[in-house]
Amino acid sequence: MKRLVFIAIIMAFGMGLSAQKYAFVDTEYILKNIPAFEAANDQLNQTSEKWQKEIEAVYAEVETMYQNYQTESVFLSNEMKIKKEEEIVAKEKQARQLQTKYFGPEGELAKKREALVKPIQDDI
Repeated sequence: MKRLVFIAIIMAFGMGLSAQKYAFVDTEYILKNIPAFEAANDQLNQTSEKWQKEIEAVYAEVETMYQNYQTESVFLSNEMKIKKEEEIVAKEKQARQLQTKYFGPEGELAKKREALVKPIQDDI
């Protein structure tokens, strides 16, 4: 019986020592109140909008090429049709590559965000 009480006391004491304390930090609130973060965020947004417009311009060009192809397809030979289709597909591929280059997981925006925001987060 004494042995059980002793084991229970040791377990209770051990649990008390191993108790962990947790704290939550609202980094979003902190970051919003840091002017450097707001400036970096604004710069990222401006760059993102510029790149998005560039990509949309390429997609608009693809759309124009496709519409021209549809109107001209009646007058084109099979060889010319194939050539035009390949041009449209190549331009669309170029637009997708540009999109991946800027906004992909390893893209320019991710690298720029890392360069601008990471030092601020590290300071926090």
